[in-house]
Amino acid sequence: MIRHIVMWNIKDEITGTEKELACKKMAEGFLPLKESVPNVMDLQVEISKIESSNRDFMLVVDFPDEDALKAYQVHPNHVKAAGYVKEVTKDRVCFDYEVK
Repeated sequence: MIRHIVMWNIKDEITGTEKELACKKMAEGFLPLKESVPNVMDLQVEISKIESSNRDFMLVVDFPDEDALKAYQVHPNHVKAAGYVKEVTKDRVCFDYEVK
């Protein structure tokens, strides 16, 4: 199984309620992918509420293999969700690994 973890920070100029709304909209874009993209075994989103965290939003997706991850990355529903993410985030950290 492959686990895909991605974390972002919201742009500095987006603050307060707008930041919360941006994170909520990101979650609303990603959560349906569990049902609409083939071979997504599990998908979770987390919005940071703890001050010690240095990322605002996290996505964790599990796939049966690397081919499924690659197919997910180009799936139109994922591309659409990622388009909004690029509008509101300033950075991205990704870590993919094989779960044994």
